[in-house]
Amino acid sequence: MAIKIYNTMTRRKEDFKPYVEGRVGMYCCGPTVYDYFHIGNARAFVVPDMVRKYLKFRGYDVTYVQNVTDIEDKIINRAKERGVTTDDIVRQYTKAFFEDRAALGVGAPDYQPRATEHVKDIVGMVEGIIKKGHAYVSGGDVYFDVSSFSGYGKLSGQNPDDLKAGARVDISEHKDDPLDFVLWKGAKPGEPSWDSPWGPGRPGWHIECSVMSAGYLGGHVDIHLGGSDLVFPHHENEIAQSESFGGEEFVKYWMHNAMVNVDGERMGKSMGNFFTVRDILKKYPGKIVRYYLVASHYRQPISFGLDELDMCARALARLEDSIINAMKAMGLGPDDVTRSLEAGAPGIGDAQAKGLVKAADSAVSSFVEFMDDDFNTSGAMSALHELARAINAFVALGSREEEASLAAAYAMGKLWKMGNVLGFMDDVTLRADAAAGLGDGEGLTGPLMELVLRIRAEARAKKDWALSDFIRDGLKDLGVTVEDTKDGARWKLERK
Repeated sequence: MAIKIYNTMTRRKEDFKPYVEGRVGMYCCGPTVYDYFHIGNARAFVVPDMVRKYLKFRGYDVTYVQNVTDIEDKIINRAKERGVTTDDIVRQYTKAFFEDRAALGVGAPDYQPRATEHVKDIVGMVEGIIKKGHAYVSGGDVYFDVSSFSGYGKLSGQNPDDLKAGARVDISEHKDDPLDFVLWKGAKPGEPSWDSPWGPGRPGWHIECSVMSAGYLGGHVDIHLGGSDLVFPHHENEIAQSESFGGEEFVKYWMHNAMVNVDGERMGKSMGNFFTVRDILKKYPGKIVRYYLVASHYRQPISFGLDELDMCARALARLEDSIINAMKAMGLGPDDVTRSLEAGAPGIGDAQAKGLVKAADSAVSSFVEFMDDDFNTSGAMSALHELARAINAFVALGSREEEASLAAAYAMGKLWKMGNVLGFMDDVTLRADAAAGLGDGEGLTGPLMELVLRIRAEARAKKDWALSDFIRDGLKDLGVTVEDTKDGARWKLERK
């Protein structure tokens, strides 16, 4: 089955066929480094990382580029507010971006170019656009002539004649038309500037992405990602610049994630209703925040709140506990789990163990089917939880034979791999959780816990609630939590 991607340009799902078979060039608009990024921004960074991980999982050779905007009005204004240089602001918030990104399990791109490193290239593209009759110089600035590009509006689906200058369109007396946008800004007193044929100045925001995507991916981009708030004018302007300059299709597939909302309104710094990732990470581990951001389909708006994070924390704990408890019961370690991925499906004769192997393979098939359908992480997540339940049920059978251990390791490996693709399970967290689950609790062996829970189950069957609660509370004092579910009692050692 081919991967299908919803293309914003065509407004439909399309079979994914990159320009070069087997190779994918991805570009994502990066941060403007003047502040800590908020949870709404984070979705636009996590989604491309998830897409990259899945494409690699499916065997593609992926080159991922994400820029850093390190010169822009917001940076200049923040530096003035604090009485420091723009370099000071850029240094502080670029470092913070890298730290917070890593905490969310977002890997560094293959290339992370900065706008100020490519001013010469930007000047060159602007010169080319002028020579081709698509831009003009006015008052020391250079503007793109929107009327010269017949395809303007094709991404956003808007007719240029109907568009009016608004909040996302700069108004200037130097423009021939309100929709024209700046390619090069003439320097103002005290602002950072670079030499150009039009005098000292600095790049416009939109031209940066056109230049840097072309510089690292060539004239064509397979997948361009970003938040839906960038469709117009940023991405619309990128298309106009790049296709006017190169004369060919700029991007094959446009992917846009929906917004994170607070109380029904889009989260944003301009709205004053944002929560920085840095503050959220003080209360929740990054893997929980990551789980929250990928639990819903990327094109669906999501609501932010502590209740949502708490719900995701419980859901992720169920997945982790199925692995940790199974390792504990089977006497396996993280290496056994990861090694099972290389060994492949074990040849097993025992019917119950064979059933678990089949359940694991079925979960992976469902996972791939959902993810191939426009990266449907919501559906894919259901495959993980279904496999976790199968692992729990298998462990509860109590078999400790070699075939049982092989089957359990195989199933846990598949669950871990799928969680790794979605970005909230990796080798580091697997080992950390295993250490927390196995470290001081090795004396509480699986058979002993099964005996205790069997006694408690009999007490509950006899409606001896006092004894049932006494056992549960006593175990809690020992650091063991007992959870009653429709499938029976489950236990886990509390994380230290």
